[in-house]
Amino acid sequence: MAIPTQPKRILLAEDVRAISLRMSHALEQHGYVVRVAEDGEECLEQIEAFRPDLLVLDLIMPKMNGLEVLRHLRAQQLTQNLPVIVCTAKDYSTELKHIQQTGPVDVLIKPFDPELLLEKLRQHFHEAPSAKGVTHRDHIPAATEQYAPVLDTKRSHVRLWGTRGSIPVCGARYAQHGGNTTCFEYNTGKERILFDAGSGLRDAGQSFLAGSPCHIHLFITHTHWDHIQGFPFFTPIYVPGFEITVYGERGFGKNIESLLCGQMDRDYFPIQREDLRAKINFVFLDDAPVKIGDVTVTREFTQHPGATVGFKVTHDGWSVALIPDNEFLQGYTGSPALLTRDSNSVVPYEPMVRFLDGVDLLIHEAQYLPADYPKRIGWGHSNLATACALTKLVNAKKWIVVHHDPDHDDSALHAKLNLTRQILREIGHPIQVVHAYDGMAEYH
Repeated sequence: MAIPTQPKRILLAEDVRAISLRMSHALEQHGYVVRVAEDGEECLEQIEAFRPDLLVLDLIMPKMNGLEVLRHLRAQQLTQNLPVIVCTAKDYSTELKHIQQTGPVDVLIKPFDPELLLEKLRQHFHEAPSAKGVTHRDHIPAATEQYAPVLDTKRSHVRLWGTRGSIPVCGARYAQHGGNTTCFEYNTGKERILFDAGSGLRDAGQSFLAGSPCHIHLFITHTHWDHIQGFPFFTPIYVPGFEITVYGERGFGKNIESLLCGQMDRDYFPIQREDLRAKINFVFLDDAPVKIGDVTVTREFTQHPGATVGFKVTHDGWSVALIPDNEFLQGYTGSPALLTRDSNSVVPYEPMVRFLDGVDLLIHEAQYLPADYPKRIGWGHSNLATACALTKLVNAKKWIVVHHDPDHDDSALHAKLNLTRQILREIGHPIQVVHAYDGMAEYH
């Protein structure tokens, strides 16, 4: 009568739980008895208690690494001949040489399929011993196709060329968020539409030079310095073949051409209006939506000194609102949790609330912290708490915060974003919110 053989005992020394679970499950299904050690010290303890027939040993583990475990095993009489299969993601020749000096059954380079480990165990326990060596990744059957997606830059997207308010800033403290003043772009892959002409307009203009001259549409929210100062440095205005249509309000005080090109007066700038080589049109906005191909652009007046508007782009089932300057609920310093669309403080702002209702992407300012706002009431910018309330009142799907205060460096903006998320949790509006940075793109 044949004597039944005892199932082989395998100790897995692996600190990554997902890997140890996958391997132990595969081994147990094939009749092995398996235990797991999650660090080097536990591995040595389990060897003494469990007495495995073979150790599968990860090289990188907490408390004691795999090489230290191997040296300890080879120094002890009871374990000096314990069969070991070493697993490692590091296939440097020097390390492999050290590993092989400890006499392993095999060395498997991660990642590998559990079937490969099972094959090594079958060879060790049931077949004639094979030559010891290293089984590299290229011995694993390759997938028939490699998934390697490439970003489709022709998709509709918004790019933020300038995200700072008031005045450009620079220096190491502003490296992450950037220091250019307001300039946004909506790009359909065919149409390229710009909003505001702050210092970020220079970088936007450079991006146009990579292609053929085209028709550029530039919408101006208002004519404060940080929203027009980039116009003289917008390269396409100097290049024949480009056509630029600039849209602005009638109530700016001066007409939009005088305001933009006035910066190029001889006392301020070496190149004058008559030296511009592109065709430039200046158009007054009215209540009718502006249609540019398949894109519809509408506008609503904001709470800000002078004639100031915010814009909304509707295109391909996506709505994007660009509101860089808007003192929502001017003078309100109470809790945002108390506000509803029926609140006395909110009712006067119903046109803007209705304009933004259900917008997919809200690009809106929150320049002041609640503690700083009382000294800046009437300056034309929202405090963080009321901006949070606005996102809830209009049920915006995502919020990108823009028009960063020039005094808020990267560290201050990180702290401010954490406070923003805290306020949004307190008012029960789990919207996705991020801070804008120069060059940032958001795809549809």
